[in-house]
Amino acid sequence: MDIRKVKKLIELLEESAISEIEIKEGEESVRISRANSAPAYIPPPAAPVAAIPTAAVPAVAAPPAAAIPAAEPEIEGTVINSPMVGTYYASPSPGAPAFVKAGQSIKPGDTICIVEAMKILNQIESEVTGVVKQVLVEDGQPVEFGEPLMIVET
Repeated sequence: MDIRKVKKLIELLEESAISEIEIKEGEESVRISRANSAPAYIPPPAAPVAAIPTAAVPAVAAPPAAAIPAAEPEIEGTVINSPMVGTYYASPSPGAPAFVKAGQSIKPGDTICIVEAMKILNQIESEVTGVVKQVLVEDGQPVEFGEPLMIVET
């Protein structure tokens, strides 16, 4: 291989962020690498790492039965979910009465809350007729798409 080509490769290596270069021409090959740079890829060890003996790991005691939370009770009624990600508001403005409260009757088309998304206030309307059994979200709380907002007994 011509020495001028090798010098040109060294210059290219110094001018770039490349840490190593290898060129093959026929049976001749040249590999140039930076001496002060760490390799970009470190292969995993060939042999598996020795496992920690099971006797050295202390056993974790099972929590007492009282500490295990009971399964959530079955929700009875229709669940109204958030149609978008945003902030839940129970009333049209601070200090105003809430759109709906537990025990209040609602029908399709009634505004039940506001979900603010990207500075846009979206009025959420009921699609069912019934009595609001429980409001599951606090005023001003962030909500996710599909998150339950309230339970309506139909």
